[in-house]
Amino acid sequence: MQNPGKVNSLSRREFLRTSAAGGVGLAALGGAPARAWAAGSDTIRVGLIGCGGRGSGAASDTATGSEGVQITAMGDLFPERVASSRRALAEQLGDRFRVDEDRMFTGFDAYKRVVESDVDLVILATPPGFRPAHLRAAIDAGHHVFTEKPIAVDPVGVRNVLETASIAEAAGLAVVAGTQRRHDPRYIETMHRIHDGAIGEIVGGQVAWNQGGLWHVERAAGMSDMEWQIRNWLYFTWLSGDHIVEQHIHNLDIANWALGGPPARANGVGGRQARVDPSFGHVFDHFAVELEYPNGARILSMCRQQDGTARFVGEHFMGTKGTSDGQTWIRGAMEWRHRADGEPVNPYVQEHTDLVASIRAGRPLNELRQVATSTLTAILAREAAYTGQVITWDEILHSDLDLSPGELHFGAVPMPPVATPGITQLSRTPFAHSRDVTTGR
Repeated sequence: MQNPGKVNSLSRREFLRTSAAGGVGLAALGGAPARAWAAGSDTIRVGLIGCGGRGSGAASDTATGSEGVQITAMGDLFPERVASSRRALAEQLGDRFRVDEDRMFTGFDAYKRVVESDVDLVILATPPGFRPAHLRAAIDAGHHVFTEKPIAVDPVGVRNVLETASIAEAAGLAVVAGTQRRHDPRYIETMHRIHDGAIGEIVGGQVAWNQGGLWHVERAAGMSDMEWQIRNWLYFTWLSGDHIVEQHIHNLDIANWALGGPPARANGVGGRQARVDPSFGHVFDHFAVELEYPNGARILSMCRQQDGTARFVGEHFMGTKGTSDGQTWIRGAMEWRHRADGEPVNPYVQEHTDLVASIRAGRPLNELRQVATSTLTAILAREAAYTGQVITWDEILHSDLDLSPGELHFGAVPMPPVATPGITQLSRTPFAHSRDVTTGR
């Protein structure tokens, strides 16, 4: 599934030097001129890859967030997903939706068919395990990209994406990621103040995404391992990265933003207490990881998906002069609270508005290295909990861990065992010692 590419000899300093550290907005546009779009017309034509709820929502936000944007092609592995998304988007968007039947693609190669279509911008919203290959295909075809987060599920995939980021930068292509907090005026203003010293040097903090369980699809008669796993992609690390990577990445991205880069090492715990049935794959349902940053600051990262538990999603940072949630307030020597003027900004739409504006301005935003940093941070935290070991940034960056099952087809795909701290290794072949996906044995 993923092309390992070469193992770049990247030091942490080199990685940071080539990774964006701040939020963006229309005033922050910069970079090389982008290529023309739509043969010089003012219409930006968009191809959607991944037609589930997340992809359909992104397509709607793209088309409604800016004038002159049309959805013109779409693809998904499953035909019914394309059909249902087409019906919903046609009703929502009216003449902003222009997908004819000959531009509806299905199957494992649907993404190739979309990027080969006459589109200017591609939305990537399939399960994250497919992201490195889909990103490379879109950039190689010369398209601007909106990609959902995370951008990979393992270090091999992250390094692949870093190579893609270099190609996109050289071609002047815009890539915006689904870390929408980076486009939220509340976070942007608060982070500016934190970076200007409003709470002094950050010495500690907490980031969390704690909630109940999510959706689950029962296995139907005759459904192959591959189809069942993809339809339940949340519960398989090769597809989602586990929920610490797929969901908690938002909070970890904020920690990296506040601290100016990724952690130096991680040490954590996690496990599987509520979702123990094999029908929930092999992922954990809770994590608690301590992230140590280069300045000595320690951030507690916590996430869980367990029904009946207290919900909290947010961040909190402690500095030598005060504290902040990173989003709306600062307490201490420089007391401050964000006061919105006018209608509140919807960051889920704003990220698309900023992307389109950057393309039209000829100063393309490119967040690929930034989201790669936060993706790898989440992978670092996951592997610290999976293995029960202290893992450093350089170790995870250069790890040969590749979670890909190999050839993609509707057939047998054994399920790796649930990770066991103290036994599971960072360098491993996930499908070598597997259990039957039906019995879990």
